[in-house]
Amino acid sequence: MPLLEAEHVTHRFGGLTAVADFNLRLESGELIGIIGPNGAGKTTLFNLITGVYRASEGSIRLNDRELVGRPPNRIAALGVSRTFQNIRLFKELTVLDNVRVARYGAVRYGPLQALTHAGGFSTEEDRIARDSLDLLGMFKLADYAAERAANLPYGLQRRLEIARALATNPKILLLDEPAAGMNHQEIEGLIELILWARDVFKLTIALIEHQMQLVMGICERIVVLDFGVTIAAGRPKEIQNDPKVLEAYLGEKVEV
Repeated sequence: MPLLEAEHVTHRFGGLTAVADFNLRLESGELIGIIGPNGAGKTTLFNLITGVYRASEGSIRLNDRELVGRPPNRIAALGVSRTFQNIRLFKELTVLDNVRVARYGAVRYGPLQALTHAGGFSTEEDRIARDSLDLLGMFKLADYAAERAANLPYGLQRRLEIARALATNPKILLLDEPAAGMNHQEIEGLIELILWARDVFKLTIALIEHQMQLVMGICERIVVLDFGVTIAAGRPKEIQNDPKVLEAYLGEKVEV
């Protein structure tokens, strides 16, 4: 059984079909890339998996549990976490509080204990703070714990966003253009970070990316979308030489 399986997933916005008959089997521990020109339906696909949108047709299952129709918080609790193309940190909160917020989906106290600070509230709060600091340490962000997230350099904000996503203890991590705005050296560092995180946190990762340096250097398998349709799927070398992929990116037929 695959960890995540999408079958015949289609999504429409009115008369526009953003994703058409999409199929995917994602095995535990895989690291795959989803690429395609702007408007190909890549982020829409992530929104379907995470419950931001409900698929018009088809099925998306995590460990054979249907995700279509579940709200985003329940899908996150089942083990799917993500980052966004445009960084969505809580900019006015500290670096530590950005991670702590992600921990509250699994707190062991209820609303009454939160109001009265009874029933193990303090112990649980200490645990959350300690675990969050440990996670920041693993991402080399502990020295910035008390800093406002808005004050971090761009590359560290990306690092913090990934750390926050992992604070929910996901099985699957979806990265939406993690290399956006990065230079060559920063991308090299990001490649190392993603590979390290997959191994340390036992993750399965799917990423959307336009930076081919990252995609070809890290992904074991690539799926290519164009106008919501899957036009190719395979290993990086196969994708590089696929005429349909070259046509989608260059806008004209290519003889190979």
